[in-house]
Amino acid sequence: MKRRLRMPAAVLGVLAMAVLLTLSQASFGMAGKATAATGFHVSNGRLLDANGNDFVMRGINHAHTWYPNETDSLADIKATGANTVRVVLSSGDLWNRNDTADVASVVDDCERNELVCVLEVHDTIGYPEKSGAVPLSRAVDYWNSVKSALVGEEDHVIINLGNEPFGNTGYEAWTEDTSNAIQRMRELGFGHTLIADAPNWGQDWTYTMRDNAASVFRADPARNTVFSVHMYGVFDTATKVRNYLNHFVDAGLPIIVGEFGHRHSDGDPAEDAVMATAESLGLGYIGWSWSGNSGGVEYLDMVRDFDPNQLTPWGERIINGPNGIRETSEPASVYCTR
Repeated sequence: MKRRLRMPAAVLGVLAMAVLLTLSQASFGMAGKATAATGFHVSNGRLLDANGNDFVMRGINHAHTWYPNETDSLADIKATGANTVRVVLSSGDLWNRNDTADVASVVDDCERNELVCVLEVHDTIGYPEKSGAVPLSRAVDYWNSVKSALVGEEDHVIINLGNEPFGNTGYEAWTEDTSNAIQRMRELGFGHTLIADAPNWGQDWTYTMRDNAASVFRADPARNTVFSVHMYGVFDTATKVRNYLNHFVDAGLPIIVGEFGHRHSDGDPAEDAVMATAESLGLGYIGWSWSGNSGGVEYLDMVRDFDPNQLTPWGERIINGPNGIRETSEPASVYCTR
């Protein structure tokens, strides 16, 4: 008859902790160096940096994929006081593909300029309404193809899954497609904070993201997803801005304004309310965009011809105005402690 060996309680406790750690890591779908704990992460509806400090984005969008030679732009954006840059990349489906080496160079430039780097794939814009646009599943393929430039950079890189991934048709699939994309990113080993853009060209006028964000957040095994709404003509009053953002805050869900402007073809955005509400609620915003706009929306340039000495009215407003970048931006603590 075999005797049952009895281990001391302390040993059993250590073994239990080891098992729990292993299970936890497996639940994140970890591979390589990617872990949810090494970088930005969400806690109680707030975005925290790698040091556990609250981080509020005050940033600018930069159209890197269309202007890859404007290599001074990140330094110029940093000089505005911004703590974040959202960088436009392409999977190669609608525009020229940004390869691994290029993405690594962007990440290095962000770090050199002490900017938090939000990377987004633009080719999902308005899918399936926009001809040639691709689904979020294709964006995940792209992120996996440039993974070596991203893993290990979780303390200053955040992945915006895809830009405005649904237009005004087919948006009913947003919840399932976004949940699937997040889960696949975790299975592939990405421990980064992920950003999910709203449908309806980012403006969520159908409230699809608003009403389903909680289920999408729960679908992330790492619980490390932030939601992003783009505020243009749909958000033309302070009431609309406040109601939308307060809904997420009241629900304990992380939200940022990933794009907004002072004018647009679909109406007159309430930019003052966007900035004031974001500041009062401690939420991030990222204005569109540094320079290079065309097709009748050149007024959204913050500087003319990528020249930081030529501020436009929009640039003056968002950078130097009330509740603007220079007045409210604080650097990520991960850079302050290096």
